[in-house]
Amino acid sequence: MKLGIIAGYSPATMSVPIDLIREAESIGYESVWTAEAYGSDAVSPAAWILAQTSKIRVGTAIMQMPGRTPAMTAMTAMTLYALSGGRFILGLGPSGPQVVEGWHGVAYGRPLTRTKEYVSIVRKIVERRSPLVHDGFHYQIPYRGPDATGLGKPLKSILHGDPRLRIFTASISPAGMRCAAEVADGVFPVWMDPERFDLFESALGEGFAKAGGGKSLADFEIAPFCTVALGDDVEKCRLPVKAHLALYIGGMGARGANFYNDYARRMGFEDAAVKIQDLYLDGKKSEAIAAVPDALVDRVALVGPADRIRDRLEVWKEAGRKRHVGALLAGTGDIRALRILAEAVL
Repeated sequence: MKLGIIAGYSPATMSVPIDLIREAESIGYESVWTAEAYGSDAVSPAAWILAQTSKIRVGTAIMQMPGRTPAMTAMTAMTLYALSGGRFILGLGPSGPQVVEGWHGVAYGRPLTRTKEYVSIVRKIVERRSPLVHDGFHYQIPYRGPDATGLGKPLKSILHGDPRLRIFTASISPAGMRCAAEVADGVFPVWMDPERFDLFESALGEGFAKAGGGKSLADFEIAPFCTVALGDDVEKCRLPVKAHLALYIGGMGARGANFYNDYARRMGFEDAAVKIQDLYLDGKKSEAIAAVPDALVDRVALVGPADRIRDRLEVWKEAGRKRHVGALLAGTGDIRALRILAEAVL
C-alpha cells in the first residue's frame, strides 16, 4: 500500500502547505492531491507543487468536469505531465448539481455518461491516433449545433501526449464504481472502511468485465481519503471527522438525493444516516455532528494517540496486501502524523 497526502483546496485565504508536502516527499509519500469546490482551483496549486518538488506525484482530486471542456482538460494534463517529467495524475469528478448548476451555470446532465465521454475524449487527445471526433450526449466534436459556424474540423493535439497518463475518477456509488472500473485507472472513495471492500467488489468486477482485456485490481488503484488526527484525547480527535461526515451525510444533497447518505446506509449506519440528515437539514448542525457514531469515525479515519493509529493501520495494511486499497491518501496538517504513517507502512 502506498501513501499520499491531501492538500485539498484553500479556505478564504489562498495557501499551499509546501513544507508539509516536501516533508512527505522526503519520507517516501508517493503522491499529493489538490482539490476544488467554488473558490481556489485544483490546477494552479498542482502546478505550484510540481514546480517545487522533484519526486512526488501530484494529482487533482478532483477537477470538476462540467467546469472545463474535455479538450481543455486534456491540454492542461498533457502540459503538466510533460513539464513535470510524468509526475502529474489527472483526477476527475462530476461534482454535484448544487455546484455545477449554481456555480458553473451549466446543466448537471448525466454524470456517468459525462464521465465516460470525458475520459474517452481525453484519452483520444492524448493518444493522437486520429483527429478528434466525438458524437455523444454531452459533447459533440466538432460542434454542429444550430448556432455553429460550420468551420469546425477534427484536429490533433500539437503537443504529443503520453498514453501512460493516469486518470482517476471520484465515486462511492455502485454505478460510479462500475464506471470507474470500466474507463479509469483508479478511483477515489471520499472515505472507506478498509474492511468493507465487499461494498465495491461486485460493481468493480462488472466494470472490469465491461472494459475487457483482462482488466482487474492489478491494473487499478483504489485510493480512499483518510483523515488522520493525532492526539491524546480520542474524542477531541474525532470531532473534526464528525463535522466532515455530518456535512456530507447530512448536507451534501437534498433528502432522497444524497449519495453520501446512501453510502453511510450501505456501510451499516442506516439509522444514524437518517438522524444526521434530518438534523442537518433542519439547521441543527451541532446536533447532527453529535449524531455521527464513534464507530463510523473509527472505521474510516485514523484518530487518537500514536499507538492507537498504529493498531488501526494494521487493518489498512492488510487491505493493501489484498489490493483492496492501493493508496491511503492522508488528510492531515501534522508532520508527526505523516511520519507515524510512513514508519508503519513504508
